[in-house]
Amino acid sequence: MTEPRKHAKYDALIFACHALAPVRTGVVHPCDEAALAGALEAAAARIIKPVLIGPEAKIRAIAKAAKLDIEGIPLISVPHSHAAAEKAVQMVREGAVEALMKGSLHTDELMAAVIAKDTGIRTQRRMSHVFIMDVPTYPKPLFITDAAINIAPTLEDKVDIVQNAIELAHAMNIKEPKVAILSAVETVTSKLPSTIDAAALCKMAERGQITGGILDGPLAFDNAISREAAALKHITSSVAGDADILLVPDLESGNMLAKELSFLADADAAGIVLGARVPIILTSRADNLRTRMASCAVAAMYAHARRAAARLA
Repeated sequence: MTEPRKHAKYDALIFACHALAPVRTGVVHPCDEAALAGALEAAAARIIKPVLIGPEAKIRAIAKAAKLDIEGIPLISVPHSHAAAEKAVQMVREGAVEALMKGSLHTDELMAAVIAKDTGIRTQRRMSHVFIMDVPTYPKPLFITDAAINIAPTLEDKVDIVQNAIELAHAMNIKEPKVAILSAVETVTSKLPSTIDAAALCKMAERGQITGGILDGPLAFDNAISREAAALKHITSSVAGDADILLVPDLESGNMLAKELSFLADADAAGIVLGARVPIILTSRADNLRTRMASCAVAAMYAHARRAAARLA
């Protein structure tokens, strides 16, 4: 019997994009080899249709040195990374691109342009980041949110964070994602505010304030992803042991969880930012090519879902 490929879940994501038209994507300041190569590989796979935004001479020099072919790819020349971020956001507002992809500039610099009061692309929804983890020991993609944007989210913030993740799951053809709201214990106690938030979020879902998913919590991490651990604690839940989405209490816990899975469980971590007018692909210098491709695939699926929803509205 042939063993399954270690990262077959990402392969399936990328394959799913073959049936979709490439999404026009602003690649912001792709001024190192990894950023430029990642965008070009996603373009070669017909996931995105890149528009390179940055200093033209620098981008062409990097392409030449790395033997990357950018012939025929639109390139909008701006003097520096700050101008690249502003131009990319302007292009979103003009409808010229349907997604953004971070290049070699700092995340804070790109997000500052995204959230600018008069010229940014915020919506009424709180912006949040979702890691889509391909964990070899887990049978399906595992979403972790928020591990990169919201440091200490309030209850109201968590409503938007979980709704963003649910809508992303829908775009990835997960019809009713199971959301585990994490804490250190499974019982509600005033000593752990995250357990009270979990209980409130579950009640809010019952009352229609959060829609499209099945919520349960508080749940400890083991009970969220292991049926055996949940059974030992006598937890009866359709979410426990079968979670699609892990809603973490705060950025620190989420970031540590994602990195622990990456470095101790050989997981890959694709990631995008939601809640703006378009999905934003946040790549890291440590990302391998497969992870960059998967991030582009997730953003493309989300952009297509948003387009379809707009047509029906």
